[in-house]
Amino acid sequence: MPAALVTGASTGLGREFARICARDGYDLFLVARSRPRLEALSAEIEATFKRRTVVIAQDLATPDAGQIVFDTVQNSGMPLEILINNAGFGLVGRCWELDANKQIEMLHVNVLALTELTRLFLPGFIAQRKGRIMNIASTAAFQPGPLMAVYFATKAYVLSFSEAVHNEAREFGVSVTCVCPGPTKTEFADRAGMGNSRLFKSGRTMDARDVAEQGYSAMKSGKALLIPGRMNAAMAFMARMAPLQLTASVARRLQESA
Repeated sequence: MPAALVTGASTGLGREFARICARDGYDLFLVARSRPRLEALSAEIEATFKRRTVVIAQDLATPDAGQIVFDTVQNSGMPLEILINNAGFGLVGRCWELDANKQIEMLHVNVLALTELTRLFLPGFIAQRKGRIMNIASTAAFQPGPLMAVYFATKAYVLSFSEAVHNEAREFGVSVTCVCPGPTKTEFADRAGMGNSRLFKSGRTMDARDVAEQGYSAMKSGKALLIPGRMNAAMAFMARMAPLQLTASVARRLQESA
């Protein structure tokens, strides 16, 4: 049976993507740092959907993480058809005041691991002329983000990279879908230190399952870009049209405490 790989599978959107892939008949490679959480999800998927799972407890902030994940998949004998690069995190604060090592880890997870996994798995997809990749960005990709400068920049990279590689790969029957959610009910906000921000107190927070279902559908249909939620899509469009310093000021206000 074909398989799907989901990074950041232990919580939030990643966990929902794993469940949806299993429901759709895919075996799973589950990637995240927390082995206990992955094993709990693995047991749930195998009991509920009768799909095979492989747990890969790997911190994607480490330089060789992408290669380790790739080698594990190659050695499993399970043919991969879907890659979902979902892992990522953010930090709130002025960039020069935030912990330097944490920001470097963010770059590794949000940018380098995503890029490496895409690059490593693409040749196999191209050779078989079949494969779907989903890269999770954010509505943060469409404007500068004061108080989350590095995070917003990483998501702008994911959007640009995904759009370009989709264009390169589509003639070979392979798609790269960039999903740009707005505020979503996951553990992201608390980990980033923005649970009390205006953004997450605005009442516009979407359910993780709804976002995952929309993202999965867009990926399966080969779309290049999805912004879940009409309001999120409208805000992203306006951000692209407005002066950068105006959008930066709006973004800063949303990151501040309500």
